[in-house]
Amino acid sequence: MASLRDDWDCKIPPDITLSIVVLGASGDLAKKKTFPALFALYKQGFLPRATQIIGYARTALTAEALHERLRQYLKGEEEEIARFLKLCFYVQGEYVPDAPGYRELARHVEEWEAQPASPAGRLFYLALPPYVYPEVCQGLSRECSDLGPSRNTASWVRAIVEKPFGNDLESSEALCEQLGALFPENQLYRIDHYLGKELSQNLLVMRWANPIFGAWWNRHYVNNVQISFKEDFGTQGRGGYFDSYGIIRDVIQNHLTQLLALIAMECPVSNHPDDIRDEKCKVLRCIAPLNLQDVVLGQYVAGHGVGADVVLGQYVAGNDQPGYLEDPTVPEGSRAPTYAACRLAINNERWAGVPFVLRAGKALNERSVVVRMQLHENPVPLFGPHGTHQNMRNEFVMRLQPGEAIYAKMVVKKPGLEMDTEMSELDLSYGERYADVKIPDAYERLILDCIRGDQQHFVRRDELRAAWSIFTPVLHAIDRGEVQPEPYEYGSRGPPSQDAFLAAAGYKRTARYTWKPSKSSEAMA
Repeated sequence: MASLRDDWDCKIPPDITLSIVVLGASGDLAKKKTFPALFALYKQGFLPRATQIIGYARTALTAEALHERLRQYLKGEEEEIARFLKLCFYVQGEYVPDAPGYRELARHVEEWEAQPASPAGRLFYLALPPYVYPEVCQGLSRECSDLGPSRNTASWVRAIVEKPFGNDLESSEALCEQLGALFPENQLYRIDHYLGKELSQNLLVMRWANPIFGAWWNRHYVNNVQISFKEDFGTQGRGGYFDSYGIIRDVIQNHLTQLLALIAMECPVSNHPDDIRDEKCKVLRCIAPLNLQDVVLGQYVAGHGVGADVVLGQYVAGNDQPGYLEDPTVPEGSRAPTYAACRLAINNERWAGVPFVLRAGKALNERSVVVRMQLHENPVPLFGPHGTHQNMRNEFVMRLQPGEAIYAKMVVKKPGLEMDTEMSELDLSYGERYADVKIPDAYERLILDCIRGDQQHFVRRDELRAAWSIFTPVLHAIDRGEVQPEPYEYGSRGPPSQDAFLAAAGYKRTARYTWKPSKSSEAMA
């Protein structure tokens, strides 16, 4: 008998009547990400013909006032923008469960769904802080989720919720229990926008559509894996928000851990979202909880020039840029790390003994997100002790931003009469290979996936539990003040101790090599 997953389909019914409700419509996330993503889908013809978009927030606004707020963030022809805004309405209401605004919202939706024979879709996008999710979901569940007994069987209700999903394992589980009592798992779409990035989605295709990768994608060939996230700016007046989370909760536990799961997972049974998420969850469960010996923390301080090296770090200020503790919104004497490097071990047959280092930091020397898989050295130094065998390892690199690129570093003969070697690369720079293709924004893709009912790129509850189990012990130790972050200069590569930390994980920096992106990739950056 075939599995129910074998009959899975994620097509949008052509006659669907769709209502997209953006809760928190007056906030920054909605203005800068959600509505622009919806506009991009509208321009490309991906929204169903019968679509309405309703903004809901506490702010007293008319629909026209909402349109004016949104207009500056919508990029396109004026006529296109005007047609899109005609689809956008507004309902004012509080977020408490018994707010009358939910009944007004339900009235708008039900009037739109005038033909019960047609399938109806209700997508609730919670562009709100997580602490209001339980109240908002109670209001939506009570007033806006009943499709009625006569509604078409293809109708659906779905809710997108933004991170952070809790502060640790216990709070995450409590939030999941509260939301799960109101919306079943197949209606909940926990969004992590890194899963919507083009190169994140390319990982599955590259790994499982190309036998060339399967032969070496394991501990027998891979020496170490690094997943790095760098920002070249500090908290910029938002230190109060950041301080309550820190860099591990903000970036590593979610974005970088999801990338790790895609890199390290086994081949799924099928492309069904739950088959893929089953494999991600399996590999995360193979990772032991972190301890402080496997972490470097830092905090940035005022910088005195790019290139200064100050690994568990907190940023410090420089001549031109203030340090973290100089941000007036940061609590005095805060020990919140603005840099962290975490060394993880995956205890399974494929990856046993291969360190996975997840690094993230603010106020560093560049802005980038890079996956780097470094292979073992050539065991036989045929071309001399200072060639391949010593410091010229093969690497497979995926650059998610800026300027998407995939390249493999290899040793080649340097042109000329001498038998000399150098590092070069096989390079797929998206800006050159796909110069005429618009790379979609992650939010565009993920909202479209939700409309289609494809949960592949959303985080399931057991994935979330496994990820929090890895990081919660270290996070609690940091919260108790057991670690003093190491200072590093604004604009530097990070805390000075990171080099020894990375070396202990097996990483060797390639001598005399710098990847030079194509001009088209630089233009995309």
